[in-house]
Amino acid sequence: MSNYQEIVNLNVGGTKFATSWHTLTWVPDTFFTALLSGRIPTVRDETGAIFIDRDPKLFGLILNFLRMHDIDLTNVNIRALRHECDYFGITPLSRRLALCDEMKHSSCGDVLFYGYLPPPQLNLSIQSNSNGRNGNNCSRKSSTASNSESSANRTHSRNSSLDLRTIGRIPSQDQLSRCGRGHSRAASLGNNTDCYKGIRPPEVNAWADSMKVQIIKAHHNWIAVAYTHFVVGYRLTDSCGWYQMFQSPVQDSAIERIALNAKTGGGASSGSNTSSGTDVMLGIASGLLLRLWAFSTHIEPVRMNLIGTFNLGMRVEHLLFVGPQLVALSGAGSRSKAGVWHTSTQHWQTQDVAHLTTYDTAGSFLLLGTATGTINYIDMQKFPLRMKDNDLLVTQLYKDPNQEPITAISVYLTPKTNLCGNWIEIAYGTRYGSVRVIVQHPETVGHGPQLFQTFTVHQNPITKVSLSENYLVSVCSEYNHVRSWRVTRFRGMISTQPGTTPNAAFKVLALEAPTAQAHNDCGPYGEQDEEQIFIQKIVPDTDTLYVRLASNGKRVCTIRSVDGSAVSCFVVAECEGALRPRRLLLCGHRSGATQMWDLTAPIDKAAKPGQAVAAGGEGEDDEAEGGPSPDELVRLLSACDLDAAPAPPPYDPPRPLQAP
Repeated sequence: MSNYQEIVNLNVGGTKFATSWHTLTWVPDTFFTALLSGRIPTVRDETGAIFIDRDPKLFGLILNFLRMHDIDLTNVNIRALRHECDYFGITPLSRRLALCDEMKHSSCGDVLFYGYLPPPQLNLSIQSNSNGRNGNNCSRKSSTASNSESSANRTHSRNSSLDLRTIGRIPSQDQLSRCGRGHSRAASLGNNTDCYKGIRPPEVNAWADSMKVQIIKAHHNWIAVAYTHFVVGYRLTDSCGWYQMFQSPVQDSAIERIALNAKTGGGASSGSNTSSGTDVMLGIASGLLLRLWAFSTHIEPVRMNLIGTFNLGMRVEHLLFVGPQLVALSGAGSRSKAGVWHTSTQHWQTQDVAHLTTYDTAGSFLLLGTATGTINYIDMQKFPLRMKDNDLLVTQLYKDPNQEPITAISVYLTPKTNLCGNWIEIAYGTRYGSVRVIVQHPETVGHGPQLFQTFTVHQNPITKVSLSENYLVSVCSEYNHVRSWRVTRFRGMISTQPGTTPNAAFKVLALEAPTAQAHNDCGPYGEQDEEQIFIQKIVPDTDTLYVRLASNGKRVCTIRSVDGSAVSCFVVAECEGALRPRRLLLCGHRSGATQMWDLTAPIDKAAKPGQAVAAGGEGEDDEAEGGPSPDELVRLLSACDLDAAPAPPPYDPPRPLQAP
């Protein structure tokens, strides 16, 4: 062994250092002990100094720690320094830095964290319900039952990690200590297989890779969380927080779309067991088929009743409720279909709707954009009048002056709008990048909407458009490039004096495959009379989301998973049931958990003129202006294969302008 006082000359990244053998080796089993003992081959420069190809600035901090057993972290990137410590094997410093890093994270989240719903336990009594014939009168005790429970047996969670994996009873303190509250970042709930040992048959074990949350939908104070083969529903109450209310029958086919509707009123249920009506309806689509359940929370125990299994004839691409009516839409080239199940008549009907490309809802109206440049509509209130001739009453409302394919549509009902729709404003985007606003005036009722304004600033297909009280927002397919305009109104109606003015341009970059983007829609989210937001998820496997104002792209906050698990899907919804409605960001995770953040306060603060935009939790830069900073973006992209990332579509020049 060499003398501890021997001087060692180092060349680290081109910077010369001189220190003693003892300084480099007092921490055992490090890079330096292996280097100086000959276990690692050395490379020397022209002066004979040992060359180490690492960052000299960070190495200088580590060397000072080895000299003084202390370190000054002023203006130091702790993440980068910790990475260097791990490389050199300086365990004492690495542990200190790890604790400093953990101080920024908490399994209880930050001030915006609102609630946590752990992965549900599979109910082994649930059987496949592929043909739908055993869907009626299903209860938890039946062999074909869904997991519906009485109020005395429901588990719940609010602002905590109360364990829901023991279905049918509130967990004991012992269960909480073993499986519930200890969900730290180092022990993600994705590794919860110990809680299932001894109870999972082989067919359940085969689903282990399918237990991530696929889709989340919310309506009023209800949320539905869809996994690959079943859906779990929760209800929010003031006194008890989130209660698990139902678990759907297990489906043979993978669930591709879901729709949720609460407060539907009476008359939607079938059979004699729910004579008092229904509170909640749930639709599930897989391929060509969709199933509809309804149940009432006023009857104990809560029972899911299968209304029926319906065939659209084409793959269901959109599933939604317009009022209490379930609507399924599909489009493929020149062939498209619309299917509607009407609550009052208990009737399912389908109809061909040629070239369907996009849709929006307004009251009882369903507006349909087509590839031929027309906007059609269906008035759900007129269905009972047309049941006998099986006609959905698809009526043409407007035709684009250049016959450009319509790819996005947004309807704004002004305060002057009544049931007759005497003043309606519609914004739509086209395949060739045009954004148009059309208006139906009270004096033009019966003559159709009139073209009000056209914008041709986009050079790519429009994927989203939103017309609200104060802003017009459009998104094109070039990495979600956003343009926004401030809308001028007079007595609530859009006006040309002084006119619509440009407000902002920015990108909401998202590198997910198109199949995943259907359940990770960036937005904009929000009611039309309030500030709308975008949710930015950069890469597929990330625990970080950026919340940004739709009007100018400024960052509202940064959201990170409390247990470190990747976000698999998300949605923003107005949830009732608390002292005031809350705008919640609901995130489904690959671990099977659902996490929630309350965005109400930060959005209100960010939307106020003169207020600084908060950069969010966990030590982010308070001067962040919008999306991820270059440092954040590089960090996220380090876990993403850019070669596999979706590229923007090729430039498609617009058609020659034609006279309106």
